[in-house]
Amino acid sequence: MPISVPEPLLEISGLSAGYGKIGVLRGIDLTVGAGEVVTLLGPNGAGKTTIINMVLGVLRPDEGSIAIAGSDMARQRSRALAHANFAAVYAQLPGNLTVLQNLRIFGLLYGVSPLAERIEAVLEQFNLQRFRDTKCGLLSSGEQTRACLAKALLNHPRLLLLDEPTASLDPSAAQEIRGTLRQLATQGDHGVLWTSHNMNEVREVCDRVMFLSKGKVLLEGDPKTLPAAHGGGTLEELFIRIAREPLSPQWASRGAA
Repeated sequence: MPISVPEPLLEISGLSAGYGKIGVLRGIDLTVGAGEVVTLLGPNGAGKTTIINMVLGVLRPDEGSIAIAGSDMARQRSRALAHANFAAVYAQLPGNLTVLQNLRIFGLLYGVSPLAERIEAVLEQFNLQRFRDTKCGLLSSGEQTRACLAKALLNHPRLLLLDEPTASLDPSAAQEIRGTLRQLATQGDHGVLWTSHNMNEVREVCDRVMFLSKGKVLLEGDPKTLPAAHGGGTLEELFIRIAREPLSPQWASRGAA
């Protein structure tokens, strides 16, 4: 069972999906609360990106429900998605448009008002003022990531979905982004669902981690204490153990911590 969190912004219950006879997700229960950063951990193919795509409405589950800020995705899709936004290293902004042009177009799509003021606010938040008239295709990896995050925060989303947002960044840029997102979450009415393979990043930023393997949640808990609760070692060592023995009885019997 998932750990109870206050003011759930994201509630996933019994989420299952597959392709033909291949099960991708099997009975996923997940919550993200206000002021919380939750990380999905697992080997490639565990179902992390599939979960995010279903929360975004890109894919539909075979079973289960998803609600964002109390709005059910199946019945109130537009209302639910109005509370969310997304960023990932593989979803860059159009490179032939400037940062300002991209923000204006996405702001119009999101119905942001007053748009000009909000654009100036996110440019300042992510230190992008000097790049406002630079085409996004000419930005460095770190600058592109900041531009994508500025886009993702234009509509004041309560739920921010991030799929390995710092994967291509140098350590300095990644640290800056982690600090910004941690500050965002601690403001109280925002929540973040994050995927990452960087264990140091997970320990630094996240309140709760969920280990996935073959479409199932095997473990859940505080990344700082979870390894000790399951035999000691580091978070990385625990990750490797689960990846090598993903469905062994020891994980099935232990469940969440």
